[in-house]
Amino acid sequence: MNVFVVRPEEAEHVVLPGGAGIRLLADAADTGGAIGANRLRLAAGSDGPGPHHHTRSTEVFYVVAGTAWFRLFAADGAGGERGPGRERLETVGAGGLVVVPPGTVHAFGAAPGQEADLLVLLTPGVDRFGYFRALGRVRRGEEPFDVLVPEQRRYDVHFAAGHV
Repeated sequence: MNVFVVRPEEAEHVVLPGGAGIRLLADAADTGGAIGANRLRLAAGSDGPGPHHHTRSTEVFYVVAGTAWFRLFAADGAGGERGPGRERLETVGAGGLVVVPPGTVHAFGAAPGQEADLLVLLTPGVDRFGYFRALGRVRRGEEPFDVLVPEQRRYDVHFAAGHV
């Protein structure tokens, strides 16, 4: 892997509703597959993605500012189904870290009345910038959520049963 540097003004910004957005920092192709990185800013009290899991990568969330909530589910099967009583809710403030291993169904968002600024790392990396661009269009109402469904395997974002 060659050294990769991205300056703040070089990072693509995907606009989300409410002044939120995703700064695309590094895709897997940029890092020889080592990591993917983005910075996600969520508006106060807004939800991030619904329950989903990754099969190939660990996702790491560092809370830069604000407060985020995380719903974590133990997966019962390969489809990422949620098991009864196997849900865990965590609220994490600035300086906190959450590490989500492959197969763990999770969802997250900004805590009520709080914004959340998250540095999100995926390791090993998966080329996911295309997913974030499509997600931005979906969140802005420019495309239906259904455009993401056939791309689950490609981007290693597998929506939990009942949330597609």
